[in-house]
Amino acid sequence: MTHGGTRASALLFLGDIATFVVALWLTLFIRYQMPPSEEIFLDHIGPFSILFALWVLVFYMSGLYGKRIILFKSSLPNAIFKTQVANIILAALFFFLVPGVGIAPKTNLLIYLVISMVLIFVWRLALYPSISSPRTRDHAILIGSGEEAEDLVREVNGNSRYHLEFKNVYTPSELSGLGREGLLDLLGERGIDMLVADTNNPEVQAMLPDIYMLPCFESGCEYVDFDTMYEEVFDRIPLSLLSQGWFMQNTDLRTSIAYACVKRAIDIVGGLLMGVITLCAIPVLLILNRFEGPGPLFIAQNRIGLRGARVRTFKFRSMTYNDHGAWAGETENKVTRIGDFLRKSSLDEFPQFLNILKGELSLIGPRNDIEALGQRLANALPYYDMRYLVLPGITGWAQINQQYEQGHISPQSIDETKVRLAYDFYYIKHRSLALDLVIALKTFKRMFFRVSSW
Repeated sequence: MTHGGTRASALLFLGDIATFVVALWLTLFIRYQMPPSEEIFLDHIGPFSILFALWVLVFYMSGLYGKRIILFKSSLPNAIFKTQVANIILAALFFFLVPGVGIAPKTNLLIYLVISMVLIFVWRLALYPSISSPRTRDHAILIGSGEEAEDLVREVNGNSRYHLEFKNVYTPSELSGLGREGLLDLLGERGIDMLVADTNNPEVQAMLPDIYMLPCFESGCEYVDFDTMYEEVFDRIPLSLLSQGWFMQNTDLRTSIAYACVKRAIDIVGGLLMGVITLCAIPVLLILNRFEGPGPLFIAQNRIGLRGARVRTFKFRSMTYNDHGAWAGETENKVTRIGDFLRKSSLDEFPQFLNILKGELSLIGPRNDIEALGQRLANALPYYDMRYLVLPGITGWAQINQQYEQGHISPQSIDETKVRLAYDFYYIKHRSLALDLVIALKTFKRMFFRVSSW
């Protein structure tokens, strides 16, 4: 199958319809606690068929059958979530307000909406990718330079799961000055499926009018900015493209009332749960710490909060003493035996439930630093302080994506911190309830595998 082509859209369409039908069958099975009879199923399939058609139309208008959403999946969870919320509202209006159309009892509709939401996520995010891996790879051209461009080419060309392959790579200086005829001779073939260019480069900007005139665009070639492609492949922001203008364009700090209220409600519930676990763990950890030698059960740290505010936090002690922000190898400080378990299970973070309930921290957001280390990193990395434009969190996008050196569960160098920063800026740009949900689920998964290998 050509990944991202017409057949891919058709497969998604058929899969969506099948998912809606299966959800209806499961709804009736749960409601009546037995396989639905043919009569009951047919009574429901009629009005639901109209609903299926309306939902598919909403999917189409939302771009969920478009080539971009098929090829680039980082925005898919949020797109599905928003679309399904709209579909739920549409279903309620349809069955409650349209004369002559109804379901008895209304419980069936509620069950169906929950099941269909779950199944559409499973189908779109798990099943479809597993059966639609590309047999052929699209022909792509990259116009860009630098370390990040090299990383992109190496990642895409070295991994067959991507639908495309960079057949040709040109630096902007190689193409600068060629003019329209020169570009036509070099890039004039019609078999190009995608052209990726770094439009932040002044030389590329000067060539754009001539690039847009290439004949490959008449045959369906897609143009993609380098930063967009980099984000889709690595799920992080290319740091070389950052500027004050980037933050103005990509970091809308205004949040919807609904998102803010739901996120705060989740923080309160999660904070209370963390508090209960913390209180239950204290007696056990007091006993276990006696075998580790002298030292307090808790440590206090001054950390950086929203917009640089100081936040006083408490953690279960996991090292022989509190070093206030040194990296591994810079001191003789060592992780204790019980501290190793606390870190792998993230239980050492749980006393920060107080900061969550006070609104100084969130469950999900960029991980904040101890003050001394944060100042050190801000002096070494441009725009580092911008990661505190949003409320810091206990876990975040970087924590579930970044791979650290063996034995480390956090950055221990400037280079590792650069990667974390790229993930943090991606979260700030794309933060949403759907992205927070992905982070939460992957955090539980990561915690489980850490503890299971202890």
